Amino acid sequence: MNEASPPADDRADDRADDRETAYELLQRGQALIRRRHHAQAAVVLERAARTEPGKGSILEPLGRAYHLSRQYELARETFERLLDVDPSAHWAHFALAASLRKLDRLAEARTHLRLAVALSPGSELYRRALAAVEAATRSSDAA
Repeated sequence: MNEASPPADDRADDRADDRETAYELLQRGQALIRRRHHAQAAVVLERAARTEPGKGSILEPLGRAYHLSRQYELARETFERLLDVDPSAHWAHFALAASLRKLDRLAEARTHLRLAVALSPGSELYRRALAAVEAATRSSDAA
């Protein structure tokens, strides 16, 4: 056997991976997130997103996987794509704000947190996050 080519069993596994549906990839990616393998989940969910571009049910966990693996710029881009699909998704505004905050883009984070609070006024989580960003913005403006 040529050492440059993988064994027949490995090639068969690669072909099987190529045939995974977006749904199967999504399920596998979500399982990886639950097991806290965030970077691996992002790789699997990227494949699902390529298979089904613009699918909110894939973009949401992909953005989470990026954020949780500290790939904040990719998380930001993904949550923005999610908001293109559904501009009224309050959680997407909150998640985008969290990524923007990690990127030190507090004014943009504040805007998205205000939108999240407006879209889901009963969320104490969103209100606390907005208060924290507003306090951070005030202290950075004073400095």
